[in-house]
Amino acid sequence: MFDFLVNAISFVLVLGVLVFFHELGHYWVARRNGIVVEEFGLGYPPRAAKLFRYDGTDFTLNWLPLGGFARMKGEDASDMSPGSFNAASRGGRAATLLAGPLMNFALAIIFFAATAMLGTPASAGSPLFTTVSPAAAALGLEAGDVLLAVDGALVQVPVVADASLTMPTEPTPDGAPGLTIIRNGVVMTLPGADANAVQHALDSSTITPVLMTQVEGVAEGSPAQLAGLAPGDIVYAVDGIVVTPEVTLNMLVDERRGQSLTMTVLRNGELVAITATPRAEPPPGQGALGVNIGSINRMANMNLAPALWYGVTSTGDYALTVLSLPMLLFQGRISPDEAQLSGPIGIAQMVGGAMSASLSGGMLFPILYLSAVLSASLAIMNLLPLPALDGGRLLFILIETIRGQRVSPEREGMIHMIGFMLLLGLMLLITVRDLSSAPQAIDWARLTGQ
Repeated sequence: MFDFLVNAISFVLVLGVLVFFHELGHYWVARRNGIVVEEFGLGYPPRAAKLFRYDGTDFTLNWLPLGGFARMKGEDASDMSPGSFNAASRGGRAATLLAGPLMNFALAIIFFAATAMLGTPASAGSPLFTTVSPAAAALGLEAGDVLLAVDGALVQVPVVADASLTMPTEPTPDGAPGLTIIRNGVVMTLPGADANAVQHALDSSTITPVLMTQVEGVAEGSPAQLAGLAPGDIVYAVDGIVVTPEVTLNMLVDERRGQSLTMTVLRNGELVAITATPRAEPPPGQGALGVNIGSINRMANMNLAPALWYGVTSTGDYALTVLSLPMLLFQGRISPDEAQLSGPIGIAQMVGGAMSASLSGGMLFPILYLSAVLSASLAIMNLLPLPALDGGRLLFILIETIRGQRVSPEREGMIHMIGFMLLLGLMLLITVRDLSSAPQAIDWARLTGQ
């Protein structure tokens, strides 16, 4: 019962914010294009109270707390009187329709940027010194050294540029004093040093993260299993070439399909050499080696400027990923289960899980990240050229531009009504599937490196 309440309340709060700002975008641009907004409602009818009236718009409070709505004059009728939606210019109508999805994209950017500033999971690795500053040399470090730990505490740097780690380092099991490093393929220890001196050495030298690719699973009968690769192994190099963000494990393995290779992996604090032959034609769903690879995540944060750029790129990357799903599904690169849609029940389960993870973990990342994803999803969904959606209405404006005349409002309204009923039926089918399926959840602890 408690989980149900958390899911329901979290769903209402998050969806309410996303829909409210979507409708606020419609309202703001409609007014600037001379379209009368008869009512701007907080929540959905039935109406609970009229709050006030401003500039011809009734601002109301409604009983269903699921966002809001902006009811424009003549939006769904043949009303062509001045101030109605239908009487506005093509550009005015198009801008008004685009404003809602664009507001959701802007909200996604803000949420992603907030996660970057407050703490977001970032792939992390041990620092490989490509050049050594005098401060690093004074500690006995040399170019090519990999710094694993300082007095038993793991040293890790984020892969993301302009980010700094916020999560405390974790002690190694033996708590060995001094600087634990890899030099020329051998794990060794240098005399201890002050933590500030180590930090200065890192800041003043040129470093690149390594040891960030961890084996999470090994397929039965795969080359990786036959070679003895095991979950928990961290791949350091392939044929002596160190794995870095620029030279990834997948790249090195794909270049050697059908050929024997030697991997150097870190296992229980020791470097181990493992020889395997990647398959030239792996079975469906498996890679050449037959391993599941994951990055080692730690919480990192950014300053305002790089965080805003991170918000922009993350929103763009997510949109491109969603739009490419049909092609990836057709090519067999993802399974139908991985590409399936979520309805209100599934979304409520994910939002509730994110809210619980945020409250129990004392960090805002889960709920902010999922809000960003849902906001971008709402924008993309509304831009689809389907009847009843903003994208469907934009399609009719495009047809009007090409033909030089409008589709009759009555016919357009009927098409949108039929489209709405079909979308409602699809939503009911997805809801039934969500009810009969296992609860949808995200492993936030693993994602955040906890």
